Amino acid sequence: MERSFLSDRAPGPVLLSHGDIRKRVLEMGREITRDYEGRAPHLIGVLKGGIIFHADLVRAIDLDVSFDFIALGSYGLTTRTSGEVRLLKDLDASPEGRDVIIVEDIVDTGLTLDYLLQFLRTREPASLKVAALLDKPSRRQREVPIDYLGFEIDDRFVVGYGLDYVQHYRNLPDLHLLGN
Repeated sequence: MERSFLSDRAPGPVLLSHGDIRKRVLEMGREITRDYEGRAPHLIGVLKGGIIFHADLVRAIDLDVSFDFIALGSYGLTTRTSGEVRLLKDLDASPEGRDVIIVEDIVDTGLTLDYLLQFLRTREPASLKVAALLDKPSRRQREVPIDYLGFEIDDRFVVGYGLDYVQHYRNLPDLHLLGN
């Protein structure tokens, strides 16, 4: 039964190849290395979609880094955000006094990132920046800063490279449009 459900939402054409993603993530790592020279940034990955991007970005930064993870939810079982952001997993360590970089897979409406930025500011990091693999500015409901951006994309649902459709397709190395 699950198979027929997914066949209606099979991954479509490749939007970004793994090679293109890898090249851009390495460039972002060099930018962060340059900007944080002499410091040890603390990268907070947003689970689950950002896990692969986070792992690749951390390895692309030539500095002493630390990291942690946080989980937020707003999608449920659909391809559109519910607009309600929920904290699903808090940080393991305090970001107080640290140079924090949020590592996000995709910035869509901006609601989740806005919530996270407000939440982390209350914990008094020394600095707070954002690295996002993807940005969909046409869907923005809240303006949020993106300091390090991989790619800007149109308003299409994408899967692969950590991004999913109801917990499927995260393991695809390329970024695909969700087919139909």
